[in-house]
Amino acid sequence: MSVLPLVFTSGWASGINAYAVVLLFGVFGATGLTDEVPESLQRTDVLVAAGVLFLCEAVADKIPYVDSIWDSVHTVVRPVAGAVVGALLAGQNGSLPELAAGAVGGSTALLSHFVKAGTRMAVNSSPEPFSNIALSLAEDLGVAAIITFAVFHPVAASVVAAVLLLSGLAILVLLARQIRRFWRRRSQRREERRLAAPVARPRVQGPPDDGSDHF
Repeated sequence: MSVLPLVFTSGWASGINAYAVVLLFGVFGATGLTDEVPESLQRTDVLVAAGVLFLCEAVADKIPYVDSIWDSVHTVVRPVAGAVVGALLAGQNGSLPELAAGAVGGSTALLSHFVKAGTRMAVNSSPEPFSNIALSLAEDLGVAAIITFAVFHPVAASVVAAVLLLSGLAILVLLARQIRRFWRRRSQRREERRLAAPVARPRVQGPPDDGSDHF
């Protein structure tokens, strides 16, 4: 129970940017800022892999439509990462608390991932790319801030994460109509392009020439 607030917060953050969560926890543990981080997250290979993948996400997350494709791929990755991090934070004994922590972290990551993916779909309906960049930067900074805050004040951070999660779900419900409208317009544009494509007309041939002259 004492680690549950940290697990909940890490789960919410994993649904936004799982690689940043692993990287931040690993750095905090390796530098001795906290004793809550297991050694498996502090390994050099884990930190390098998390850092490289974080840079990849930092780029893909700021490009319209590419971010939605990236989110689709990570529909499985982020909840799994949230579950694994939660289980590692709870312990490494295969005990019931560890399994419960994994379930909390995974389910919270899944919900926050849906909020992020849905919000990005709505933002992509805007023709300009600056909103994607601004939203991505806000998410990166928010994850860094909430994880850092959770390391020193886990209960307060979990309250903030819960408010953000509930607010995001409420906004997602309000944006559902806009998301449906976006996909409807996209389907209409695809249909219009299909109908506008030139259709090859069959070549009309005249009557066969039998060699006679017609006057």
